[in-house]
Amino acid sequence: MKDTSANIDEFLHLLRALVREPSVVGVEDAFFRVLRRELEEYPVKVDRYHGLLVAQGSEPDSVYLSAHIDRHGLLCTGPNEFQYAAFIAGNRGELTGDSVSEQFMELIAGRFEGQRVQAHTPYAGTYCGQGQIMRSYVCPRRHNLIFELDGLEFLQPGFPVSFLDRLRVDQNFVSAQLDNVVSVAMLIELIRSGFKGTALFTAGEEAGRSWRFAVEWFQRHDLCTDRLIVLDTSPFPTLDEVGKQDVVLRNRDSMATFDEPLTDKLVAICDRLKIRHRFKDRYVELLNLEREKPLSIGRTELGRIIAATDGLVRGTTLQLPTTSYHTASETAEKTSISAMLRLLRNICELPDPQ
Repeated sequence: MKDTSANIDEFLHLLRALVREPSVVGVEDAFFRVLRRELEEYPVKVDRYHGLLVAQGSEPDSVYLSAHIDRHGLLCTGPNEFQYAAFIAGNRGELTGDSVSEQFMELIAGRFEGQRVQAHTPYAGTYCGQGQIMRSYVCPRRHNLIFELDGLEFLQPGFPVSFLDRLRVDQNFVSAQLDNVVSVAMLIELIRSGFKGTALFTAGEEAGRSWRFAVEWFQRHDLCTDRLIVLDTSPFPTLDEVGKQDVVLRNRDSMATFDEPLTDKLVAICDRLKIRHRFKDRYVELLNLEREKPLSIGRTELGRIIAATDGLVRGTTLQLPTTSYHTASETAEKTSISAMLRLLRNICELPDPQ
């Protein structure tokens, strides 16, 4: 297999810059402006909609790639009171308990002690100051993660607080809050390499809302397709499990069955390029054979799009395997990033960088 690890330095430079930009779920306006400024340097048509930014090349119907831009963070909800932004009362209507994020809540509750955070104004993104998480726990009455902070007592309700995040590159590993800024960076990399299709950048995925923005866009333009590929990260418990595949595919999620021909096409390209792949739904099903309480195979943005459109908009997913999910230390292998970029370039018929 061709080693492309030396060719991702420019990509990592882009990813490093994007990681520093806050994009707390529900408060993504500032990141949308950063993204638009980056995309308008390239020959694509860029349009902003509610909860969505769309970049279209010269052959917009050739393939549709989607990635959500929001990341986990906190929201000030009262005097010196901070809650996990994805699960505040205003977002819970989209969450029914079977998402991977919700099932991880108890597990990740204690991971944040000592984590540095930074606050920004809700729309402009102006920096307001830094603080530190002293304690985090699940409140049984509000069914949410509650955070006790030091240093941001002056914030008013509605102000977002993001994890103080920096990209770390250590030998073959890349760490940050990668979900899902790494996929955003991949789409930008494709666009600056000549991508001709349509890229959708959605908001609110961590609160279960992004599918609505994508569906509305397809309906607004009376579009149907079987060529939608949704990019994301996929959590595994250990680095050993992460290293067992380069990319993660799916046949389905708990909402819908994905487009079989497009999924088969990705498998064929993986085989041709010698990219190791694993199907996440099969992986979870095997784990559940030995579990008393089964894990959810997850509700993805794509599954909800397929269900909401009765299959008029369908496709498949492509995910980057990671560990330390939903923390500022989410980790992926550089070789996996290279493999996913190579796979995307082949899907989009773009040349590999020399």
